[in-house]
Amino acid sequence: MDPHFWPLYGLRVRTPRLELLLPDLPRLDELAAVAAEGVHDPDEMPFSVPWTDASPEERGRATFQHVLRTVAEWRPEDWTLSLAVLYEGVVIGRQDLMARDFAVTREAATGSWLGLVHQGRGFGTEMRAAAAHLAFEGLGARRLTSGAMVENGRSLGVSRRLGYRPDGLETIAVRGTARTVQRLRLDRAAWEEHRATRVEVRGLEPCRALFGTPPPAP
Repeated sequence: MDPHFWPLYGLRVRTPRLELLLPDLPRLDELAAVAAEGVHDPDEMPFSVPWTDASPEERGRATFQHVLRTVAEWRPEDWTLSLAVLYEGVVIGRQDLMARDFAVTREAATGSWLGLVHQGRGFGTEMRAAAAHLAFEGLGARRLTSGAMVENGRSLGVSRRLGYRPDGLETIAVRGTARTVQRLRLDRAAWEEHRATRVEVRGLEPCRALFGTPPPAP
């Protein structure tokens, strides 16, 4: 799918094992099915917004609607790129890259999840590395931000491997309970120092106006 009026459907980000793309309707249905099957232990809540506190059918529908909403509400000054992550052609999770006023701040944030059956295989690091490459190398970002519950060792480990540094703590309410989030920040120098995953980006040039970024200088 590569429509003229929404060229983001032609964007591809590839690593040695993964392909990230904006899902068309059949792929979006696959992504919703992965969410429905579960993305974390029900006794845990790794997200600041507990969207997984729902039946499998509701989780799948919410995922489907979320991605469609990011397309419908996209503006160059406020966007969320919600990419399906594929391994050997099969959807295994989602990687988001989002920003407000990116043309001015050159700062973006990431968020992601993997289906439970696909966790523990290094995919989380690889897909975040893909998003970081798109942000820094593709879009000219100066920094990326992220965050994780302080007890979420897996997510924090991904951030450490990619060069993120602590950026303070934040207390939020989740499920009526106070939780502590570790904020994280990755600047361009640290990304350059820690980059170890080969990433290829295709189809970016027609999308630049949507991100609010000019083409790179010759």
